[in-house]
Amino acid sequence: MKVVLFCGGYGMRMRNSVDDMVPKPMQMIGPRPLIWHVMRYYAHFGHKEFILCLGYGAAHIKNYFLTYQEAASNDFVMRGGQVQLMHSDISDWSISFVDTGLESAIGERLRRVRDHLKGDEYFLANYADVLSDAPLDDMIEQFHQYGATASMMVVPPQSSFHCVEVSENGEVKDIIAVSKLPIWENGGFFVLSQEIFDLLPPGGDLVADVCGTLAGQGKLFGYRYEGFWKPADTFKERAELESRYHSGDRPWMLWEKPVGAASGAR
Repeated sequence: MKVVLFCGGYGMRMRNSVDDMVPKPMQMIGPRPLIWHVMRYYAHFGHKEFILCLGYGAAHIKNYFLTYQEAASNDFVMRGGQVQLMHSDISDWSISFVDTGLESAIGERLRRVRDHLKGDEYFLANYADVLSDAPLDDMIEQFHQYGATASMMVVPPQSSFHCVEVSENGEVKDIIAVSKLPIWENGGFFVLSQEIFDLLPPGGDLVADVCGTLAGQGKLFGYRYEGFWKPADTFKERAELESRYHSGDRPWMLWEKPVGAASGAR
């Protein structure tokens, strides 16, 4: 299945200042940028045809892959000045770089790559700023078993804040951590069918217009996952992932695990 990655937003919460021009998907986690980790996750499950929805920072993303250095994350042998790679990351990947507009909403970016998905009844999509060890094969299988038009992975609330129940006179009735509430958040991993384009208006949004319409109609499936899921939406979150990478605690890097090793519980 082809994988659509939304990587054209401004990523304002990740930027130090207006002069910081590096787009969020290009923030580094170890020797590779965030977008590479997301792509490597999909490639691990055999999905190696990528469509990058570009916008802000497109030149950074294009240049990275145009000048890709395999030796940065692969062992190699050098003899007489010649490099022989012992492994390769992206040699069998197909990557389409598509300009989807600087100001486009995610739904509009998806509309603008529709022609690249012709002939594909189903495809995958991702915000390109979240890492997980979720079992993608199971996610896709359950989508088909349910017979949904669209599926999104949902995860427990990640916020460290507390909700406060308070009466009109100011009396606090209860305090509960958001993470303990019986609700789920959009995890950013989608399995979609071509039918979603019938619900996607020009300038529209994937979640509000498509998923919002399908919700309650029995056509939207929520894949509940309680294993490792970590966004890199802010500098703090990216720093946490960077720290975990260097400490060797890398649950999202399934390609490093022995064959047959299980992911976190669903």
